[in-house]
Amino acid sequence: MLELEEALQRILSAIQPLGREAVSLNEAAGRVLTAPVLSPMDLPLSDHSAMDGYAVRAADVANATADSLLTLRLIGKIAAGEIFPGAVAAGTCVRLFTGSPLPEGADAVVMQEQTRPDPTQPDRIWFLDAVKPWENVRLRGEDIKRGTRLAEAGDRLGAGRLGLFAAVGASEINVARRPRVALLATGSELVDHGQRLSPGKIYESNRVMLAASMVRAGAIPEPFPLVRDNLEATCAALGKALAECDAVVTSGGMSVGGYEFVKRAFEKVGGELAFWKIAVKPGKPFAFGRAGKKYLFGLPGNPVSALVTFLLLVRPALAAMQGATELSLPRSTGVLAEPLVNHGERRHFMRVVVDEAGQVRSAGGQASHMLSSLAKANGLVDVPPQTRLPADAPVFVLRWDW
Repeated sequence: MLELEEALQRILSAIQPLGREAVSLNEAAGRVLTAPVLSPMDLPLSDHSAMDGYAVRAADVANATADSLLTLRLIGKIAAGEIFPGAVAAGTCVRLFTGSPLPEGADAVVMQEQTRPDPTQPDRIWFLDAVKPWENVRLRGEDIKRGTRLAEAGDRLGAGRLGLFAAVGASEINVARRPRVALLATGSELVDHGQRLSPGKIYESNRVMLAASMVRAGAIPEPFPLVRDNLEATCAALGKALAECDAVVTSGGMSVGGYEFVKRAFEKVGGELAFWKIAVKPGKPFAFGRAGKKYLFGLPGNPVSALVTFLLLVRPALAAMQGATELSLPRSTGVLAEPLVNHGERRHFMRVVVDEAGQVRSAGGQASHMLSSLAKANGLVDVPPQTRLPADAPVFVLRWDW
């Protein structure tokens, strides 16, 4: 059995990034950049007001207080998006609003709460407080300078970066092509949800679970029909999946029983297994192989084993196919609220619940078929073999908060 780190290294060394494509910003959420993005402009593009108020020369209101009002002559108004045609000279001011470009001659903005209109002279404004030069002004380029690198190749795009791209006028960007991944579930006992169960049958749940996980990893899942425990049927399904998709993820058919056909079928359709079995629990019967430029990820059939091995080994590979620089699950620190015990000979990735205070608890039963604890969990804790982690012990948690 391979150690987890060795298995992951072998997988990542075999992965080749996919091509790129240009997409609009509206289609770019969750995608991975293939080239740096540089700002074509300053942000803000000009000096402008940070609030509603009056553009002034700071020197003109330097002595203004609530007990010693100063007045300035109002010479105009600027709405956001407009440009004032004149200039602010000594003794004058201009009414403006948040986002209004600062008029020529002004070097500060007095917020409207510190002013009063003169009730007898509509073109006169009383000022109740002083301002410093450039107070309440957003300066040109103070956020982003023209030519600044906004993001790097390999960055995955979230809401913040997309908002920044939009603010500098980007409309289309180059991102990695999303891997199309076939999902095959094998087992003659399996029945699609929505159909009637007959004695001895169970509903298949792995494809739905893994498809949701693939979408979060930036891939396009392609669920295939259920595959019966039959070498010919398994060969046919794998051959079609490899022809149509960039990778294939199977669940079931990977152990040592008499009805485990995935490994044999993969080799019969031209694939070559790189390894089989990893030293983790749950998920020992995991396999990885290649067929030309296509990849096979053979997951165990038990639901928990399937998801855990997907998160630890398949998810990083899908990220690598997209050229992402961040491959691992996010990791946080926490403190055990109760002991976690591993009596076995393999590392056990135990399902846990992490609360807002960072307290970590077991999500419930840890057997590899128990979906109830999987549904409650939002993370995994790696517990070494023959180890008892006591309550109050600090731990690292691999997070998946969805």
